[in-house]
Amino acid sequence: MDLVLRCDTLPVAGQTLIARSSTEFCGGKGANQAVAASLAGGNVAMIGAVGDDTFAASLLGNLKMHQVDYNLVQRHIGFASGLAVIAVDSKGQNSIMVVPGANSAVSQQMVQAAETQISKSDCLMVQLETPIESVLEAIRLARQHGVRVILDPAPAPAELLPALLQVDLLCPNENEAADLTQMPVTNVEEAKAASKQLQALGAKNVVITMGSEGAILCQENQATHVPPIPVKAIDTTAAGDAFAGALAVRWAQTGDLRKAVNFANVAGAIAASRSGAQTSIATQQEIESTI
Repeated sequence: MDLVLRCDTLPVAGQTLIARSSTEFCGGKGANQAVAASLAGGNVAMIGAVGDDTFAASLLGNLKMHQVDYNLVQRHIGFASGLAVIAVDSKGQNSIMVVPGANSAVSQQMVQAAETQISKSDCLMVQLETPIESVLEAIRLARQHGVRVILDPAPAPAELLPALLQVDLLCPNENEAADLTQMPVTNVEEAKAASKQLQALGAKNVVITMGSEGAILCQENQATHVPPIPVKAIDTTAAGDAFAGALAVRWAQTGDLRKAVNFANVAGAIAASRSGAQTSIATQQEIESTI
């Protein structure tokens, strides 16, 4: 669940600010991406967990409303559902703190129980808000069954395990790319260099999202800049997740990664121009009418 606080500026260390408003939205990186993929035209199943609190029913109901198969989302007694506290400033930029809650209970065994679902999928998308062991097991099973794997390395891991890079597509934002490579990523040229480094480390393809600067696509050590879609940013909270979900679906449908990035670029821009997390995510029709 997301608790969104709107303020004029983001707080710095030691500073107390008065927020203009607070709102609760269904969220979570995995759920946002699942909803984004479903709205973009995908047939989506999610592996994950919720707690036994009042948020759980809302979170599961929201997945159902967006036609995401949640049969593999387990409800864990004694856990709270994951919670993100998100501060959003007047320019739409944000800072996020996450309490994993039940997400920390997603285990290798839960992933193994989903092997049949993984094996018949066109694409597996994973991120790092669940224990690393569960992520590595999901990647292993997908590779075993010849399923394409996309990793959104967020939050960026303290240690970059080689197995995390054995994916078909690595999709960090500029901050995560900087953390993973220990290189500055503050402009397009630096992002191109970082994408090549990530590919050299093992990722088959790399897409670095850069917000208002667009995205970088690196294939076969050739990095290209995909220009941004100009919008007025209202709330960038789910822009990256909207991008990732749309990217996964369009790549699975077409096999053309450049076309998928163009499609995802529009999805991310639309999300940034709206408030909330899943409430900001565009449908396939909205994305295609904007391209």
